[in-house]
Amino acid sequence: MSGSRAAVVETPGEPPRVVDRDVPAPAAGELLVAVRAAPITPLDLLCASGTSYFGRPQTPYVPGVQGVGVVEQGSATVPAGTTVWFATSAGMRPGDGSMRALAPVAESDVVALPAGADPGLVAGLGLSAVAAWMALTWRGRLAAGEQVLVLGAGGVVGQAGVQLARAAGARRVVAAARSEQAREQALGLGADAVVALAADDTVESLAERMRAACDGPLDLVLDPLFGIPAAAALRTLRTGGRLVNLGSSASETSPIDSSTLRSRLVDVLGYTNNELTAQQRADALTRVVTEAVEGRLTVVHELVPLADAPSAWARQAQGRATGRIVLTP
Repeated sequence: MSGSRAAVVETPGEPPRVVDRDVPAPAAGELLVAVRAAPITPLDLLCASGTSYFGRPQTPYVPGVQGVGVVEQGSATVPAGTTVWFATSAGMRPGDGSMRALAPVAESDVVALPAGADPGLVAGLGLSAVAAWMALTWRGRLAAGEQVLVLGAGGVVGQAGVQLARAAGARRVVAAARSEQAREQALGLGADAVVALAADDTVESLAERMRAACDGPLDLVLDPLFGIPAAAALRTLRTGGRLVNLGSSASETSPIDSSTLRSRLVDVLGYTNNELTAQQRADALTRVVTEAVEGRLTVVHELVPLADAPSAWARQAQGRATGRIVLTP
């Protein structure tokens, strides 16, 4: 097929360039999607760095592990004109992703979206919101009436976690974040209380602030940070409470002590979207999008033209973006 504009990573560790790139004809089991929104996610940045656990990517390639678009060449079950969210394995396996105008996509990786879904918002939420929902419900076993602490509440996972914990029946949600702006934002999204995270926190000093913010027993922690915040949160949990870790934004290691684990009988659980079945992912994405369409879920995001992908990529990587950057081909 003829070419279309695409962001292309040519050298791992450097921002992509926007060039014309040929679009292969869809293979058996694939659809051709006109991309409307493609987020720049932490996973995209990690894969393109050349230092991820997936190994060095085969370059040049189009990054983008997820996107939203309209089907141009469809199938009997997903006809042309259908608005869809889709996933790719760009950067994890050879092949191109979503940061382009036209993308061949495996039909098994497509989820049809309901009427009224905002492509930019859905792309901004995407797999981060799926992770928050499944970490809370599937791994964390959140039950109605429980109290939840969301660490890293300023990030996309944290923003979604604050809102989705309430949607899953939490009676009280406490949000922890570094910046005052993020804490105010969390209150606006429905958090009942907030906790400041600081660079000079000790485990015990932070645990004291967490206990003070809680109203009674703390049942579940959503943790995309690890490090000192996770260790402090464990000391705050009730006996038999659960912490679900789905990231290491604060540190790859955490000063968790044996006595806390043993005396409180807490569960420390890991989570990754990579272990979801296609059906689990589709069901979670559908639930997340329904919450967004009905006005109960949002996330701070910024729409940027595909032509500005190099500078947008650099801003997202350096933490200078206003929320999640979403490219709009």
